[in-house]
Amino acid sequence: MQQVDFNRIQRVLIIKLRHHGDVLLISPLPTFIKQRYPHIRVDALVYADTRPLIEHHPDLDSIHVIDRTWKHLGIIGQIRAETQLLSQLKQGQYDLIVHLTEHWRGALLCRLLRPSISVVASYPRRRAFGWWEKSFSHHVPVPARLRHTVEKHLDTLRVLGLHPDPSERKLVLGISTPARKKIDAWLGQFVGEKPSFILVHPTSRWLFKSWNLLRMAELLDSLIQSGHRIVLSAAPDPAEMHMLDQIMAQMQHKDVLSLAGQLNLDELAALMERARLFIGMDSAPMHMAAALNIPTVCLFGPSGDLEWGPWMPEERRRIITADPLQYPCRPCGLAGCGDSGIADCLQAIEVAQVHKAVEELLCPALH
Repeated sequence: MQQVDFNRIQRVLIIKLRHHGDVLLISPLPTFIKQRYPHIRVDALVYADTRPLIEHHPDLDSIHVIDRTWKHLGIIGQIRAETQLLSQLKQGQYDLIVHLTEHWRGALLCRLLRPSISVVASYPRRRAFGWWEKSFSHHVPVPARLRHTVEKHLDTLRVLGLHPDPSERKLVLGISTPARKKIDAWLGQFVGEKPSFILVHPTSRWLFKSWNLLRMAELLDSLIQSGHRIVLSAAPDPAEMHMLDQIMAQMQHKDVLSLAGQLNLDELAALMERARLFIGMDSAPMHMAAALNIPTVCLFGPSGDLEWGPWMPEERRRIITADPLQYPCRPCGLAGCGDSGIADCLQAIEVAQVHKAVEELLCPALH
């Protein structure tokens, strides 16, 4: 396949229409492109609610958004919003479009915006559609083995002849100064001038990725008994808040600071930045902790850690899973066993496994 001369590329659009954590995983691409070719303008197109994950990215020039609430505006209102977005994108005059999902909108935009180069992964479910195939100039082959999502994103540049060094594959999560000031003031009031705490985010947008409530409560109690200060966080979603309430109700030690439902994503990042260690599930906050290089302990059940694990140095993370001999079926990608909402492989993880991983990361010299 013919390589691309990036010296002739002026404007790049990266499209990622997925959830929060997925969007953060595109963050190495703008930085990698800018480090090699500073003259290139790099823009992104994401859903409006996921924008905070890249809003303060230092190497993104502009962020275009699709608001999922447009569908409530009525036919005329939605057409008006879509037309305005298309007008903005046409003004970008993009030479290269990198489409990172199998969303049909990406193919349509490539036809409407007519970039000289457009690249997408070769999704099996789209191969049969000639219209899809012909919408892009370059297709990235699907690897035979599981590959981390960040590497698969970078493959869209590799196929064009741009190969990143290991140092050019890091996640990037910018944090605003107001968020840092707010969190510092909060921690100074509740934790002390020199806060030393473990941040625990026990929930996930997808509740089937969350651990057993009783075991999470037991873990928090054991960490407190070991002398660790605990700060809890969760999204303001009612289901997640209810789950956190259930966990706290089962705890014997109530000396925790809960900021659940009180932080936006920018403020959550600022809070993470001050933590000694992060404990969480397969979720956007886990990816945020990885981007900030905070020592991270994460629990994985039916979702695949090889594709979605925290993208950070191995010595800074511990991925906890059930015994693969006992649960050879994981990762299955289902919403719990048989799509029941409860994953046996995740619930089988023992408290001692997680506590040991925490101590290994905090006191590596002793392990």
